[in-house]
Amino acid sequence: MPVDRYTCDEAFERLNDFLDRELSAEEMALVRQHLETCADCTREFAFESSVLDTLKSKLRRIDLPQSLIEKIRAALSGPRHREP
Repeated sequence: MPVDRYTCDEAFERLNDFLDRELSAEEMALVRQHLETCADCTREFAFESSVLDTLKSKLRRIDLPQSLIEKIRAALSGPRHREP
């Protein structure tokens, strides 16, 4: 039976992947629908999104050695293992 709504716990568990756009289209829609109706989860989403944006902004200002950048790119392009 397909899921038609996420609980707060289910949405919260997926927030990081939602922010990274690593969920299926169906899961993205379910998290988005939950955020449209739940003020508590929307506040948590806004906080996590803000932290992520701030971190990205700060990282853009750091000069990294090219060798480190290449290692990071290689790691990110490799296979991903997700915890069950």
